[in-house]
Amino acid sequence: MFKLRKLFRRLYVKWRLKTKYKWLQNETKISETETLCLSICRSMISHANSKFLIAPLSMVRYIKNEDLGLFVILDERNISITNHVYHYDVRVCQRDWDRITTMYDGKTEKIRKEYEDEIMTQIKFSLKNIHDRIKSLD
Repeated sequence: MFKLRKLFRRLYVKWRLKTKYKWLQNETKISETETLCLSICRSMISHANSKFLIAPLSMVRYIKNEDLGLFVILDERNISITNHVYHYDVRVCQRDWDRITTMYDGKTEKIRKEYEDEIMTQIKFSLKNIHDRIKSLD
């Protein structure tokens, strides 16, 4: 039994090492267009005046910045950048897609937390007023 387990473990390790680096061999070098596109996306996400929207069913992510005049759509490894004159479609690799979506989701989660904190502070203030009114009636 022990020898059989050892054999399967050894086969698994060989298979894992063979497949682990296979995707690295197939990975092509990132083009300058992809690099610029990813840089624009990162800048748009971190920009203070950007507005964010996520479509819940299709999981398409939108970034709009009126100050810069840019509109970005993130959809299934496709990044579309539109300004008032041009429209660019860039397909990115899975690794870069995961990084951009993680950054986008982190930013929207931070905004959601700020909204929630603001709402909760207003509720506490309102409860304090209700409590004070009840005390004043007694």
